[in-house]
Amino acid sequence: MQSSMESTPSLFAGLTLALFGSALLLWTGVRMRSHLPVAYGIPASAAAAGALAFGVISILTGGWVLLAS
Repeated sequence: MQSSMESTPSLFAGLTLALFGSALLLWTGVRMRSHLPVAYGIPASAAAAGALAFGVISILTGGWVLLAS
């Protein structure tokens, strides 16, 4: 069991990661649905796959940090 001084930063980090991942997935979905580029200079499928992968990884990492705190 962690003290409150140790758990507060981990709660903040977990929530921040989960919020970032959710926002990234939402933003990527809106860009793809509108047929707008997700990132300039690389193929659309690679940009979308990378953004979706990082969004899911961020959500999973945030959940793991929250559960560990």
